[in-house]
Amino acid sequence: MSRSFWGIFVISLGVAGILFIILFQDITNSYEHNSHLLKEVTEAAMFDSIDYAVYRDEGRVVINKEKFTENFIRRFSENASLSNEYKVSIYDINESPPKVSLKVTNTINSKSITSTLGKEETVDFTITNRIDAILETPY
Repeated sequence: MSRSFWGIFVISLGVAGILFIILFQDITNSYEHNSHLLKEVTEAAMFDSIDYAVYRDEGRVVINKEKFTENFIRRFSENASLSNEYKVSIYDINESPPKVSLKVTNTINSKSITSTLGKEETVDFTITNRIDAILETPY
């Protein structure tokens, strides 16, 4: 009888370990996806929002604030995961020299965890990614 309880204990411990690994893998993949997406989208939106008229006339690289915001939101929403909720905060946009400061907060959908007593608990995870980007152009 005691060997069967040990068997049940080992199997339940293994299942709990696998669930723990799956939960943290989901969080890690979400963080990595958001950080790469934020970096690439910010760079592309900055290049798209360069004001070429000022560059031709004065030789300075200047970005347009409204155009950057529009391009960033459009590109980010095209590539973001639909199962998550995002909050995009744009803190600072300098037109010349081109610099932006952004924060993206991601709330992963609720995970239900059933405890050993049979009580279900809901856990929400919030992941925050920040970026301060300066547009560098070759001379």
